[in-house]
Amino acid sequence: MLRLTDIKLPLDHEEQAIESAILAKLNIDKTQLLAITVFKRGYDARNNSNIQLIYTLDVDVENQAQLLDTFSKDQHVRVTPDMRYKFVAQAPETLTDRPVVVGLGPCGLFAALILAQMGFKPIVLERGKAVRERTKDTFGFWRKKPLNPESNVQFGEGGAGTFSDGKLYSQVKDRKHYGRKVLHEFVAAGAPEEIMYVSKPHIGTFKLVNMVEKMREQIISLGGEIRFSTRVEKLDFDDQKSSDTSEQKSIKGLHLSTGEYLACKHVILAVGHSARDTFASLYEQGVYIEAKPFSVGFRIEHEQSMIDRCRFGDNAGNPILGAADYKLVHHCKNGRTVYSFCMCPGGTVVAAASEPGRVVTNGMSQYSRHERNANSAIVVGITPEEDYPGHPLAGIELQRKLEELAYAAGGENYHAPAQLIGDFISGKVSSDLGDVKPSYTPGITLTDLSQVVPDYVTLAIREAIPAFDRQIKGFAKADGLLTGVETRTSSPICIKRDKEYQSINVQGLYPAGEGAGYAGGIWSAGIDGIRVAEAVALAMMNEDSATPV
Repeated sequence: MLRLTDIKLPLDHEEQAIESAILAKLNIDKTQLLAITVFKRGYDARNNSNIQLIYTLDVDVENQAQLLDTFSKDQHVRVTPDMRYKFVAQAPETLTDRPVVVGLGPCGLFAALILAQMGFKPIVLERGKAVRERTKDTFGFWRKKPLNPESNVQFGEGGAGTFSDGKLYSQVKDRKHYGRKVLHEFVAAGAPEEIMYVSKPHIGTFKLVNMVEKMREQIISLGGEIRFSTRVEKLDFDDQKSSDTSEQKSIKGLHLSTGEYLACKHVILAVGHSARDTFASLYEQGVYIEAKPFSVGFRIEHEQSMIDRCRFGDNAGNPILGAADYKLVHHCKNGRTVYSFCMCPGGTVVAAASEPGRVVTNGMSQYSRHERNANSAIVVGITPEEDYPGHPLAGIELQRKLEELAYAAGGENYHAPAQLIGDFISGKVSSDLGDVKPSYTPGITLTDLSQVVPDYVTLAIREAIPAFDRQIKGFAKADGLLTGVETRTSSPICIKRDKEYQSINVQGLYPAGEGAGYAGGIWSAGIDGIRVAEAVALAMMNEDSATPV
């Protein structure tokens, strides 16, 4: 097949126009065109009065070799690459060891699925509940029921990505096409087939719940085992003499919260960015951990219709375009960078706390993206060298401090502190809401948000919002709403690993995903889970002296 790129057509083109564009591009007769597959569809909305769709198409044609020779100098006509996923190994029936996956978020889910598909029958340990029970706990908290520290937005089957916009794209490099494998498995589990070709695919929470359940069922049907409400309390090493991080150790087993001891030699650690107690335990046991940069700030809400008009003009509401998103960056005079993060078109701001007495915000959308408001994190980049020096876990303590300030400012009842954009910029406490109605539940308390973040965050965001208004007119609208505090943008630590994906000082421990500092979002976490699963499979095969496939 041939892959044709950069095929541009009007937004309102007829279906026949794709075929016509192919025939014109290749200068062939209709009888020579055997089949067409849309590989990717994006759009160019820089001129919102003339939005164009941009296609990448795979076409089956007669005389392919001749056409390739004719278009040898045209970079937009190439042979379709083989992007099928290929397993690196197949476990022999004689293999007695079983790998352990800790955490059943996107990274752990794909690590376990790939291992199961290769025949390694993984054991999965998840501290939270199954996704449907966890959903009840999470929605209950949003309706002012007590917070369950082990079952919430952060903890439980599906991970934090379950209560998000369900975005399936990132800037991660994916030369081995792991990302296609992630999308294929999601479609097999019930995701819309369009995620295979739209430029910015997303799923939404309600669809993700069913998909996660189906993927879990596949893991179990292939011999895997899932243990919910099971937390790893302590690692067991072959050499227990020293906690020195420079000394190489090897995993021998795990002590579990259930009181059980699980003997194992290969452990994928995919615990997510909020497993603070696990990070502290690992550090105390000598696992090498470094502090890493992350970002803090607020959630910002506008009416989605305003964002649609600014981005799409008269084409706002077109079903192909859907709800408009945005991506904004501003470099401030104080040296800080402010940017939008995890933008949720037509979504809601959600309570994402996982510890009592702390308030955390995040964003969520359903597949339809039909809610009234658009929301995004507006956050400021911070670094350990400048903002939380001295200890690998200092970033966690900074997060906790800001979340405690937000809890107090919100009224100590899990209401979130909030402020109108105009009042925040002018340094005035808000007293009444405007046209933008808050979507956050359990509720908000209007206050002064400068009291819950460091001064440099306040100054940077006050400078950035008017700058963003020059790109999206109305972004600095006075009655837009800011809600705090956003602290879980990424993990504040990195569990360093070597080229074999193992901890640099603990053999058999494979840090993975967002919590370990190697992913950012559902798609990239799934990709990292596949990478690490392959590393574990190859290590186990080598130990067994078997031959990889």
